[in-house]
Amino acid sequence: NIYKKFMSSENRTSVPNSLNEHWMPFTSNKDFKQNPRLITEAKGVYLKTHHGKTQIDASSGLFCNPLGHGRKEITEAVTKQLETLDYAQPFQQGFGGSFELATRISKHTPGDLNKIFYTICGSTAVETALKIAIAYHRSKGKAERFRFVGRERGYHGMNIGCISVGGMINNVKTFASVLMPGVQHMRHTHLPEHKFISGQPETGADRADDLERIAINFGPENIAACIVEPIAGSTGTLVPPKGYLQKLRDTCDKHGILLIFDEVITGWGRTGSSFASIEYGVTPDIMTMAKATTNGVVPMGVVACKDEIYDSVMDASPMGSVELFHGYTYSGIPVAVAAALAVQDIFEKEDIFERAKNLAPYFQKGLFSLQDLDSVENIRGYGMMGGIDMKLNTKPGKAGYETFKSCYEAGVNFKATGDCLIIAPQFICEKKHIDEIIDKLRTGITNYQKNQKN
Repeated sequence: NIYKKFMSSENRTSVPNSLNEHWMPFTSNKDFKQNPRLITEAKGVYLKTHHGKTQIDASSGLFCNPLGHGRKEITEAVTKQLETLDYAQPFQQGFGGSFELATRISKHTPGDLNKIFYTICGSTAVETALKIAIAYHRSKGKAERFRFVGRERGYHGMNIGCISVGGMINNVKTFASVLMPGVQHMRHTHLPEHKFISGQPETGADRADDLERIAINFGPENIAACIVEPIAGSTGTLVPPKGYLQKLRDTCDKHGILLIFDEVITGWGRTGSSFASIEYGVTPDIMTMAKATTNGVVPMGVVACKDEIYDSVMDASPMGSVELFHGYTYSGIPVAVAAALAVQDIFEKEDIFERAKNLAPYFQKGLFSLQDLDSVENIRGYGMMGGIDMKLNTKPGKAGYETFKSCYEAGVNFKATGDCLIIAPQFICEKKHIDEIIDKLRTGITNYQKNQKN
């Protein structure tokens, strides 16, 4: 019949027959469906739109495609895995690949964060980290440690635990009635004097004293963990002031509080080191990762934790019992593991972290060359990530969204959060690609400025 003809994969086109049924995430659905932006192809650093126009990917998708699009090595690994073993239950059984991947991940993680738990995305990695923190303290006979400390402007995903410890106002206000109890927030580190700074600001480390103040007010013996992104990514690349992360580490050590680093964005080379914790020389107790773990090809989240945390949870349960009542249908499934193992091969073969580190100064120089534009309020950057704040245009978010659309038309694709343009190029970029990104950003922002005057 006609329905089958239209819906079969052989006849499916890159432009759908209807946009009505799909409720899109983090999207102005009404606006989008009047003037849709559909991506039909991706190869290397380039995307193609349904109008046939080519764009350069300036944000590695959502920070998740640093190795470029259409990597044959990943496609072949995933295809081979699906043909051999498409699914294995992750509970009370397993398959060899997930153990191999855990070993390879642990070679890159800092300190003794050698125990690896698989989840299905960054959000579920954070939820898992929170649960592991609680389970650890319970294993130590400290069930009173139920509180968590997050940070303003922090983003940790969209599950209930994630938005509870996060600090993005729009993500929270609709769901305030279902948030976790016992969560406090430190102030963010972005100070008024932090204007057009590439790298770590010299001032602001004292904001870490908020953790000590919260500990005193609520009792340090009641706090399970403090969670932060080393660089607050989704809110617009808020780089930690010099000494800030170490002060958090010191306070956590002083009070027996676990320190969780959310490295879903900063993990796997974005700072020029494998992880921001290594880049900044501060080792957390638990760390989350996702996005670049599979180059964004298959959803996967990972939690790495210290041996001592794992050992304590194991030792608290008798042989034969489940030590941690937690997991997902898609925890470390074969197809995700195959993609992640292929990514690990590419990291090593192409010395990706070193490549990112070497390209970063050139990218930062280009990024900050945009500060002469009238509508640009501020720029921040570190490694292969940056944020461009646009000046307020009548209401929050309007300038960012309008600039995003203008840049989209100019042939450069990225993510905008509020009035901040998030720029995070792929690590496979050459200098000519960085030049193209910066040139097209300049064109798009300039066209946005012209449109405001008309």
